[in-house]
Amino acid sequence: MDEIKNGQYVPEEQNVPVDQNAVEPALEAQNVPGEQKTDEKVEIIGIRFKPAGKIYYFSPGGIQFEQGEKAIVETVRGVEYGTVAIANRMISVEELVSPLKPVIRKATPEDDLQHQRNKQLEMSARDVWEEKVKKNGLVMHLVDIEYTFDNAKLIFYFTADGRVDFRELVKDLASVFKTRIELRQIGVRDEAKLYGGIGVCGRPFCCKTFLSDFAQVSIKMAKEQNLSLSSTKISGACGRLMCCLRFEHEVYEKEYADFPKVDTIVETPAGRGVVVESNFLTGVIKVKMNGEQGLIKNFTKNDLKVVGVIKVKDEDYEELKKLEE
Repeated sequence: MDEIKNGQYVPEEQNVPVDQNAVEPALEAQNVPGEQKTDEKVEIIGIRFKPAGKIYYFSPGGIQFEQGEKAIVETVRGVEYGTVAIANRMISVEELVSPLKPVIRKATPEDDLQHQRNKQLEMSARDVWEEKVKKNGLVMHLVDIEYTFDNAKLIFYFTADGRVDFRELVKDLASVFKTRIELRQIGVRDEAKLYGGIGVCGRPFCCKTFLSDFAQVSIKMAKEQNLSLSSTKISGACGRLMCCLRFEHEVYEKEYADFPKVDTIVETPAGRGVVVESNFLTGVIKVKMNGEQGLIKNFTKNDLKVVGVIKVKDEDYEELKKLEE
């Protein structure tokens, strides 16, 4: 009898194990230090399967690769077509978590054609998706479609509000495509990474061009960089905090460790006041003086002595916290 497991429909005659649901499955574990120190080295190449995607390590098996070349490799999802992001290199065994899977071969012109055919099949699958979703009365927004290189699996990436019971949809899709079907519900950041676009800076999205992984971004980072806490100014097109807030966070954190921050009560040569603006880049600290009708004076760090901190409650802070992930 046919089965539906974890959002995948597996026809009886295939009897293939079902992968777990994930936004981008770990094609090969990597980059986690081992428990014991060793000087042993191993040769690897790094492969990407999507532009700006995560790099996975594989054993080149004696084949010499150049960056940018295409390769056919064995992964936990099956045979895949990828781009060499890191040419042959020796690394410590400690940087690996599990044994490397092998590279099968350099991609041939026939492999390139097969990859292009898969892309065409992915495009044609969109109409079938729309038809079957409508038939089942579901509200699901298709983001991307992906065939594995050997056509053993067809993956649909979608977004939806809340959980969706798509068991009948999976069965309908499998009856049309005659292969394993997997549906993956992704978040807004993953959606932005797949679509791409132009950020408020006027440049293409960082996640689409070079960020291989999403890192935690917090409101604290925006506050430490003296940015406006308006959600429209510090959130990206995905509706979450902009990834670039993290780029300079370590520098700001280090410099502000001994630098008076905003809302700090300080003693100055001209009397006591409260810091209203602090910029370690220019070295200028603006202080609102007490009892002088809001007069603001400029000082340097050496002019000031911290005596306390004003507790400020941001009315919109809890709302801004929702922008974090």
